[in-house]
Parts: sequence; C-alpha cells; structure tokens
Amino acid sequence: MAELDQVPPPPPGFIASRTRGPYTTHNGPYFHKVDEAGFEHAFFALPRHCNGMGIVHGGMLTSFLDGLLATAVHRATGTASVTIHLSVDFLSMARAGEWVQGTGLVTRKTKDLAFCEASVRVGSRDLVRGSGVFKLMRKPIEL
Repeated sequence: MAELDQVPPPPPGFIASRTRGPYTTHNGPYFHKVDEAGFEHAFFALPRHCNGMGIVHGGMLTSFLDGLLATAVHRATGTASVTIHLSVDFLSMARAGEWVQGTGLVTRKTKDLAFCEASVRVGSRDLVRGSGVFKLMRKPIEL
C-alpha cells in the first residue's frame, strides 16, 4: 500500500480532475473517468480526510456525493446548477488508504430543476447513497 500521505496512481481509466472549484480542489485531489457507460469520480482517502476515529469523515463523503450529483446535472442539462436539497444515507465506512469512487444519474428534469441520485463505494461495498434537487442556473455564477 502507498504511504498514507501520498496518492498512488488512480484506478485504470481515471485521470486527475483539473477544472474543480477552490473548495473541491482544496479537499482533493479528485480523479474522473468518462466512457460510454457514463462518468465516475474518485479520490484516495488520506488521513486528512478522516475524523478522530480514523474513518473518512461524513462531511467529506457528503461533499463528494454533492459533486457527483452536480456533475450528473451538468452532463444531463449542460447547465450550471446549485443544490437546493440533499439527502444522504450512510451505509458503511471508508478508511485512509482506500480509493473511494462514485457516480450519479439525473432521474427527472424540468425547466428549472433537476432531480438526481448518486452512490459512493469502495470496491463493491456501498458507502453512501443520496439524492438531490438542483436549481438550474440561467446566468453564469459570478464569484
């Protein structure tokens, strides 16, 4: 296993994500894979992603899940969006030294909203499942 303060090469097919916002970039590094089946995101759990019990912090998993949902919305609508509702179910835990991966899917969209689902896992073990509602933005977001 790699040193726990260094990120080993990502799983096959994944490349480093370079177009993330400052919050996500700070919490990364993140990786992604896009193919005919859809998209996946991944991060290598480092000690800084963990809580005092040595498991990946629920806030880290929630942020990762929110990003999966937002990516699904952008891919399905071509529009930027903001989260207006997020529901998260924690099913298992991850530890430093594990690759955390996930994907999302839009289940319904209207003129102004997108509804989506996402799941996060380590290997075949589900960690987190969630759903969200996103407001589709008509104008670029000014920072």
